[in-house]
Amino acid sequence: MKEEILENIKKPYFKNMEKLGLIESKKELVLNKIFNQPVRIKGNDIYDINDNIIYHERSNGFWSKREYDTKGREIYFEDSNNYWRKKEYDTQGNEIYYENSDSFWVKREYNGKGNLIYSETSDGYWEKWEHDDKGREIYYETSYGTWRKWKYDANDNIIYHERSNGYWGKTKYDNKGNKIYKEYGNLIYFNNSDGKKLDRRK
Repeated sequence: MKEEILENIKKPYFKNMEKLGLIESKKELVLNKIFNQPVRIKGNDIYDINDNIIYHERSNGFWSKREYDTKGREIYFEDSNNYWRKKEYDTQGNEIYYENSDSFWVKREYNGKGNLIYSETSDGYWEKWEHDDKGREIYYETSYGTWRKWKYDANDNIIYHERSNGYWGKTKYDNKGNKIYKEYGNLIYFNNSDGKKLDRRK
């Protein structure tokens, strides 16, 4: 295939291949060369050997292009409107970095169990999480100064929670995991012997 033909084929690929008068049987060969891999064409979409869509084109000339890592996760996207985004992942597959053409970015950190423990954005906002040995969330805090905390029983039921605004709640469960007592701030209600809820205010 002549190199000058390949050099003249720019995005949008399908529209420009039509202008060059390429027949259908030649289009896939050209695109294999452009993407440096065997591709599959379906309509105006192009798929890689792992069946990931790597290129899309509309009749009006708009196009979008994607790139993936070896595990099939999107790592880069761009389109004809000059928008782009990129992503990075840790060894566990968690997304640890995101950035786009609007100068917005997000950084994330995870612990060894895959629990999110820190997130920060380009505008200075951040969030922190703490987890117990079972991976249950026990503390959450933001850069706004707000926070929440939780406690659990042996069956993973939340038995206490508290917020930075002073709101708090307690819950008790029986041996079967049924809620038998709740207390939220200045409101107490519990189930009496016949299962009906009674409300009391301090």
